[in-house]
Amino acid sequence: MSGSRVLVVGGAGFIGSHVVDDLLAAGSDVRILDVLEGEAHSGKPDYLADGAEYVWGDVRDSEVVRQALLGVDAVSHQGAKVGLGVDFRDAPDYVSHNSLGTAVLLRAMHGAGFEGRLVLASSMVVYGEGRYRCPDHGVVAPSPRSRERLEGGEFEPPCPLCGRALEPESVPEDAPIDPRNVYAATKLNQEHLCAAWARETGGTVVSLRYHNVYGPRMPKDTPYAGVASIFRSALESGQAPAVFEDGGQLRDFVHVRDVARANLLALDASDDVAGPFNVASGTPRSVGDMARELSRSMDGPEPEVTGEYRLGDVRHVFASAKRAATGLGFEADVGFAEGMAEFASAPLRASD
Repeated sequence: MSGSRVLVVGGAGFIGSHVVDDLLAAGSDVRILDVLEGEAHSGKPDYLADGAEYVWGDVRDSEVVRQALLGVDAVSHQGAKVGLGVDFRDAPDYVSHNSLGTAVLLRAMHGAGFEGRLVLASSMVVYGEGRYRCPDHGVVAPSPRSRERLEGGEFEPPCPLCGRALEPESVPEDAPIDPRNVYAATKLNQEHLCAAWARETGGTVVSLRYHNVYGPRMPKDTPYAGVASIFRSALESGQAPAVFEDGGQLRDFVHVRDVARANLLALDASDDVAGPFNVASGTPRSVGDMARELSRSMDGPEPEVTGEYRLGDVRHVFASAKRAATGLGFEADVGFAEGMAEFASAPLRASD
C-alpha cells in the first residue's frame, strides 16, 4: 500500500487504530473518519498515530463522508457498533450505525466515482451457531437453543433430526448464514450492501469475518466490549471473571495485531481476490480456557462458572482458517498464551 491514500472509517477504534499504525508503517497516506462515539470513547484516545489526517465526524453524515473520500485510493471500513449490547432497545442504534452508516458511505463512494478496493470489517457472528456433525445425519444446523434447555443447564444444541449429541467443527466461509442477534443481522447486512455496491460500480470488496479479537486498546467497562475485556476488568477490581454457561463454549481468539495484518493483506490483494475470509487463529479455545489463562497471567482469582446465559449467544463457533491462508497469505502469528499474557497488562481504552 506504499504511496496510496487509504480512508479508515473507525480508525480511532480498537481494531481500526492498529490498521492505521500498520498502514503508516507501510508508507501509506492515511485519513481517519471517526465519530468518537461515547459508548466506546471517553474522548480522543492517547494512542492516536502521528502522521495520519483526522476527520472527526459521523459516517451517517453524507457531506462529512464526501469530504473524507476526496483523493482516496482505498477504503477500510472498521466503523461499527459492536457486541450484544444491553437488550433489544439497542436495535435502532445498531441498524443506524452499522446498516445506515454503511449505506451512506457506499452512496458517497458511488457519487465520487470510487472504483478502488473496499475492505469491510465483518464478523463471525453472521454464522450464528457454528458447524456441527451428527454421527447419524452428518452436518446439520441445530435450532436456536430454547430458554427451557438453557435454564436446565443443557447448553449443547442437539441434532434437530434425532436429538443426539453433536460434534462441533470449524466453520468454513461457505457455511450457511444464520445471524441470531441484532448485531449479527447488521453485520450481514453490511456484507450484502458492500457486495451490491461492488456489482453495480465495478469496485472490489473483501469482507473479513473477524473471530474473537482481543489485545491492546480494547474498550473496557462497557456492555459493548468483548468478553476478554470484561474478564480483565473484573480481575483488575479483584473479582473472579464470571463465566456464563459451563465455560465450555468454543471460540477462536485472535490477537488484534494479526487482525490488522490481515487487513493490509486484503487491501494489497489483487482485484480477483474477494471475500469473505475468516480472520482467526485456527485453534479453538473455550471461554473457560481464556478466563483461566487471563487469571493466571494476572495472578487473580479462579474464574467463577455461573450457569447464566444470554439467549442471543451461540454455543460453539470457531473458524476454518484455510481460505485466508490460501487467498490472502494470512496466518496468525500471536500464540494464545503469549497474547493473553500481553493482554493482562496492555492499555485498554476508557469509555463514557
